[in-house]
Amino acid sequence: MPATGAVAVAAALALTGCSSGSSSSAPSSPAAGASSASKQASPAPAQSGNQLQDAYQKVIADVLPSVVQIVTGDSLGSGIVYDDKGDIVTNAHVVGSATTFTVTLANSTKALDAGLVGSYPDSDLAVIRLNSPPSAVKPAVFGDSSKVELGQITLAMGSPLGLAGSVTQGIVSATGRTVAEPQGGGSPGATIGNMVQTSAAINPGNSGGALVNLDSQVIGINTLAATEPETNGAAAPGIGFAIPASTITNIADQLIKQGKVTNSGRAALGITARTTFNQQFQPAGAVIVAVSPGGAAASAGLQPGDVITKIGDTPVDSLNALTTALASLTPGTKTTVTYTRDGNTQTADVTLGTLQSP
Repeated sequence: MPATGAVAVAAALALTGCSSGSSSSAPSSPAAGASSASKQASPAPAQSGNQLQDAYQKVIADVLPSVVQIVTGDSLGSGIVYDDKGDIVTNAHVVGSATTFTVTLANSTKALDAGLVGSYPDSDLAVIRLNSPPSAVKPAVFGDSSKVELGQITLAMGSPLGLAGSVTQGIVSATGRTVAEPQGGGSPGATIGNMVQTSAAINPGNSGGALVNLDSQVIGINTLAATEPETNGAAAPGIGFAIPASTITNIADQLIKQGKVTNSGRAALGITARTTFNQQFQPAGAVIVAVSPGGAAASAGLQPGDVITKIGDTPVDSLNALTTALASLTPGTKTTVTYTRDGNTQTADVTLGTLQSP
C-alpha cells in the first residue's frame, strides 16, 4: 500500500510518512542480562535488567490496548483512543480524503466502523469516531510535552507494515525539531514545529500510533521516518519524528468540540505567498501575493509584491523556508522580517498572529 514521498532534511536525509499496509518481521524485545556462572558475581545487573524488562512490559500492558489499526481504501495506519466516546486521534495523512474507516482494536480481530470527526492537515492531525464503541474501549493518557527530555526511553506502538500491536524501543534523540513533510501519497505536506525525534523504529503503518514514555503516557504521535535519498529512499535507521502531546490534545479537543480548529497554536504572518526566483532561476525568497486585512503583516506595513528574505536571523529563499521558519515560532512572538521592495532591502518589526483554519 502506498507510502508518501520524500523531501530533503538537513544535508542528506529525507522523510516519509508512515501509512502503509504490507508486512514484515516484528522487532525483538530487550533481553534481561544475568549470569549464574559464579556465586560471587553481583546480582545487580540481572536485577536491573529484569526491572527494565518489567517496566517495558507494564507500559505495553497499559498503553497497547489504546492503540488501534485504521484502514481506509488501500491505505493503512494507526490511531490512539482519545476518550471513552470512541474518539480516535491519528494523522491527517492516514485519513486522507476519506470519511469512513475500518478500525481494529488491539487484541481483537473484529472490524469496527468509524467516521471522520475532523481533520487539520496543517498540523497533520485528525480525529475519527467509532460508530458503536465497545464498553471495553480504553483511552490513552497523554503526557506533558514540556517534560520530554533527551535520553528518555520511548516505546513506539502501532501497525508497522500491517503488523498490528507492534512495539519498538528507543530514546528521545532530540526535541523541538521543525520538520517539513513530503506532499503527495496522502500526505498534506505540512510543516510541523516542536516535533520529538526518537530512535525507536518507525515504519510505514506506524503513522498515527503512540510514542510512549515509561510512565505509560503518550508523548507523541508517530508521524515521519527519515530516509536516505542517496540509497534510493532506504530507511535511515533510528531517525523518526512524532507530533508532541501538547499539539495533539490542543487540536483534538477543538476537532471534537467544534469540528474545526480555531486556535492552531501556530504562528502566521497573515499572508498568501509563493516562491520567487532570480535571473539564474534560483529560489530567491517568498513573494507576498495577498495580505490579510488586520493580520500581522498588514499591521507591520507589508504589501503584496514584497519579497521576504529573512525571518529574524533565519534566511528565507522559498515559501517552504518561510513556512519552516514560522513553524518554529509561536503566536504573539515579536520578530523582524527582512524583505525587498522595489529593489531596496527593508525591515519590519512584526508581532506574529495565529494560523487560521483553512
